[in-house]
Amino acid sequence: MQKPNSFDDVNAGGDFTPIETGGHHAIIMSVKEQKSSTGKDMVVVAIDFAKNDSQPGYFKNQFDNDTRPEKKWPYQGVQYIVTEDADGKCSRSFKGFITAFEKSNNTVTNWGDKFVNQFKNKKIGVVYGEVEEEYNGEIKTRRRIRWFCEDAKAVEASVPEKKYFTGSIPKKVDSASDKNDGFMNIPENADEEIPF
Repeated sequence: MQKPNSFDDVNAGGDFTPIETGGHHAIIMSVKEQKSSTGKDMVVVAIDFAKNDSQPGYFKNQFDNDTRPEKKWPYQGVQYIVTEDADGKCSRSFKGFITAFEKSNNTVTNWGDKFVNQFKNKKIGVVYGEVEEEYNGEIKTRRRIRWFCEDAKAVEASVPEKKYFTGSIPKKVDSASDKNDGFMNIPENADEEIPF
């Protein structure tokens, strides 16, 4: 057998290093404005860990090693922030992001048409914690961005308490493969012919 292409560049299964919980020095890779699934204004913030962080380039390394044709920035390096709460007032999470950005870069936010252009390659602090999420009908614990903070205070940030899943788990769709006998249930008096 010949050595497969990029063999030396691919991580072996089991070599995954999880994100350390707590504060990280980060760089903002991009900020995009979009609408949430319910039509609310939001920003999508993509980050990577900075060179002075304990896990520098964490998400860039994952992105570079992704061999899928339509790869995306890793999910754990992206935060979706709704800009207004249910009352139409600025959300706390959006205010926290903007405040952390301003303090980390000793700047003020430029509002208007070129709002998203000011963030690329700017520093910010970010705090990770464990969060339970529903995935394919099961509860999984992941390490997710819990909030943004001033970059200079990131390493002294305390590890947040685990956030537990409080919703309901959707029922799986019953399929023939879920039946005990492995056969399809065909009702009596079915007019259609069996397809075999």
